[in-house]
Formats: sequence, structure tokens, C-alpha cells
Amino acid sequence: MMKLRDTIKNRREQTNLSQKDLAEMSGVSLATVKDIERGKGNPSLQTVEKILAVLGMEVVYQLRKTV
Repeated sequence: MMKLRDTIKNRREQTNLSQKDLAEMSGVSLATVKDIERGKGNPSLQTVEKILAVLGMEVVYQLRKTV
């Protein structure tokens, strides 16, 4: 399972966006984008949703499968 930080960074690079571009387009600070990609900090779900929206992604909720 890919970590959120890796998913965001990979998708940002696929879309040829800089960290600064992503921050500006999503309305979050550049420091926040950098922290997320480094695995630092604890962004709110709202912040993650803003970033993912710019990247053409969304958060999906589903029930866990139990064994």
C-alpha cells in the first residue's frame, strides 16, 4: 500500500506541477505541501482533500475487509 505522501508526490510530478504551484492552486501553504511530501506534520483531512482535488484525485471511504 502506497503512503499518502508518496501518492501526492508521484501525482504532482506526473502532472508537472511544482510544490509551489500545487500549494498556490490548492490554497495551502508551500510549507504544508513540503511537510506532507516529507512525511512530516499532520495535515487535516480538509487540507488533504484540497490538494487531492487539484491533482484530480479524491478521498474514498470504504469499510475494511475483515478476515
